[in-house]
Parts: sequence; C-alpha cells; structure tokens
Amino acid sequence: MSLRFGWRRFMSLLAEPPSQCAICRSWPSRPICDACVRRFASPVPRCQGCALPLPAGVARCGACVAEPPPLDACLVACAYAWPWTDCIAQFKFRQQAGWAGPFATLMRSAPWIESAVEQCDLILPMPLFRGRLRERGFNQAHELARRLGAARKTDPGLLLRVRNTAPQSGLSRAERLLNLHGAFALEPLRASQVRQRRIVVVDDVMTSGASLFAVGSLLKRSGAAHVTGIALARTEL
Repeated sequence: MSLRFGWRRFMSLLAEPPSQCAICRSWPSRPICDACVRRFASPVPRCQGCALPLPAGVARCGACVAEPPPLDACLVACAYAWPWTDCIAQFKFRQQAGWAGPFATLMRSAPWIESAVEQCDLILPMPLFRGRLRERGFNQAHELARRLGAARKTDPGLLLRVRNTAPQSGLSRAERLLNLHGAFALEPLRASQVRQRRIVVVDDVMTSGASLFAVGSLLKRSGAAHVTGIALARTEL
C-alpha cells in the first residue's frame, strides 16, 4: 500500500469515525444509542416550577405552591444519576466538549424543551466566573445552548457572572440563594434587550435550582416577559 493511499485512508477515517455508544458499548451507534436514552432518560412527570419528579397529574410540588419560583417553567432531560453523572463529568472536567452535541440532542428530545427553544426570543447560557472559565477552557452551558437553538438566538455575553461564590455543596436551599445574591448581572449597555422577551436559560446540572432561580429573578426584575430554565440533568434527592 502506498504512503499516499494510506494517508488518504487515515484522513477518511478521521472524517467519518466509527461510533460506539458510550453507555452500553453497542456498535455501530451514535454516542448515546436510542436504547440507552429509553432506558435511562425516559420522561417522568416533573414539577413545572423546579423540575423535581412528581406523581402523574400533579403540576407543582408543595414548595413551589407555597413559594413560587421566579421561573415560568423549568425543564430537564434526565436525572443526575448513573450513567449521566459519568458522562457529564467527562464533558465538564475532562475537556471533552464533543459531548455537547449528543447532550443537546438528548435535551431536545425531552418533553416541551424543543417547543420552549423554538418559541423563545433569546437563549442565555448560565455564565461561569472568569477564573473558572480559564480553568475549564470552555463554558459547558454555552456549548449546550448554542447547539440547542439557532445561533442568532444564543447570546453568551448578555448574562454575566460578576461575583465568585463559595461552593454550593452542603448548603441549604435558603443558604444557596443567599450565597448567589448579587452573583449575576446583565451586560449594562444591553440590559434593555431582555424587556418583554421570552428567554430560555440553559445550564448543565440543576441541584437545588438556586442558580436558575437567581437568574430568573434578575431577568424578571429587568422586564423579561417569560423565563424558562432548562437543564440537562437534575438531582433528585
């Protein structure tokens, strides 16, 4: 085999790499096969305000009835549990940004997410503080957001994280909200762009909802007409 032929063959493999499901290892497959999506990300009834699982026919959990969150809707694609915890860790902490495409496809397949994306005016990724962004090399929420909707809708510079915060783990819901007070802002010269707009805020993992609620509150105070929070995964403990 000539060197020229070998190089062309090598380049063709790079252009069309074989694929294997990262979960069940079926071959050939997309990075997440349909069978694993059905098994590990089947839709379940969730609270409209915070996306916690609920019995069928119940729209909101008791906490969201007693104290409605500042989101008009909250949607997630799957539970933050195996196998998604491992896949998300590869995405966030091992610089495997290629996961954004399969994850965005998973999100769009979840109930109501695609329609929320289609109907909104703006898609805002949850921002990272500049130190964390330098450390990670990319904003995973932005990678998801720009694959979820049209590029013209996604604006990574409008919503800012202006204050670093202590880790949220181990804090109560009230403490998490207090920890995030003043952490987010809108770009001052363009803050008026959220007025009377339907906005989707995208995050990768929703734990207590404190970050999405803080951003939702900011957007509502700034005149947004409707705010939907969308996350790839939601903790359920």
